[in-house]
Amino acid sequence: MKQSKWLYLFFVPGLIFYSIFFILPTISAVFYSFTDWDGLTTNFNFVGFENYTNLVTNDSIFIKSMTNNLKFMLFVVVFQTLFSLVFAVLLVKNTKTNIFLRALYFFPTILSSISVAFIWSYMYDPNLGIINNLFTSVGLEMLANNWLGDQNIAIYSIAFVQVWFHTGQMLIIFVAGLQAIPEDLYEVAKIEGASRWQTFSKVTWPLIAPAATIVVAYTTIQSFKAFDLIYAMTRGGPNYATEILATHIYTTAFRSFKFGYASAESVIFMLVIALITFLQFRVLRANRVEN
Repeated sequence: MKQSKWLYLFFVPGLIFYSIFFILPTISAVFYSFTDWDGLTTNFNFVGFENYTNLVTNDSIFIKSMTNNLKFMLFVVVFQTLFSLVFAVLLVKNTKTNIFLRALYFFPTILSSISVAFIWSYMYDPNLGIINNLFTSVGLEMLANNWLGDQNIAIYSIAFVQVWFHTGQMLIIFVAGLQAIPEDLYEVAKIEGASRWQTFSKVTWPLIAPAATIVVAYTTIQSFKAFDLIYAMTRGGPNYATEILATHIYTTAFRSFKFGYASAESVIFMLVIALITFLQFRVLRANRVEN
C-alpha cells in the first residue's frame, strides 16, 4: 500500500511542466483576452467582451484567416489521410522493397519546415520553377500557373506541400495498425468469398479505426500549426489569401502590439481546434470495433 502511494510522485515532474507550459499560459491568455494590453507596458484596461465582439463582427481579416485555415485543414486531412492509407495498404508487407519505400516516403518528415518551404518556393517559382517548366516541356502550358501568387490557388498550393511533408509520417502509423490485424480474419473473409472491397470495408477499416483516429486528429492539429511553413513561403499573402489563424495571431501580437486582442484570437483558436477534434473523435469512434 505504501509503495502504491510513492508511485504518485512520478506524476509530479510531468504535472509541474504541464502546469508551467500549458495550464498557466492558457489561464493568462484567457485573462488578457478581456484587456487592451499592448504587451510592452504593465498598464492595461479591462474591456469585457469587446475583443471577442470585434473579432466576430468587425474583423474581416480574422474571418478570412479562419476560412483559409478551414480550407487548408480540409485539404490536408482528406488527402494526407487518403494517401497515407493507400501507401500503407500497398506497403504493409515487410519486404526489402517496401521497407526502402517506407523510409523514402518518411524522409521529408525529418527535414525542417523552413527547408521544405524554401525547396517548394523554388519549385513553385512561375519562371524558374521545375513544375511550370515540366508542364511547358510536355506541351501542357495551360497548366502552368503562379502557384503562390494566385489568390485562388495559393492556399491549396501550400496545403499540397504540407501533405507531401507529412504523408510518410502518417504512413508509418497506418502500417503499424494494419500489421496488428490477425491474418485469421483475412483467411475467414477469403473462405466466405468476400471481395477485396468487402474485406477492406468489413475487416480492415473497422480494425484500423483507432489508427485512423490518431492520424486524423494529429493531421488536424498540424494543419492549424502550419505557421512556419506558411510564413516562410508567403507570409500570409497575397492579399491575405494564405493568412491562417496562427500567422494572423502573430501579426496582431508582435507587429501591431495588441496582445489583449491576440489573446482573444488565441482563445477562439484553441476552442475551434478542440471542437473539431472532438467531432472527429465522435465520428471515427462509431467505426471502431470494441475488443
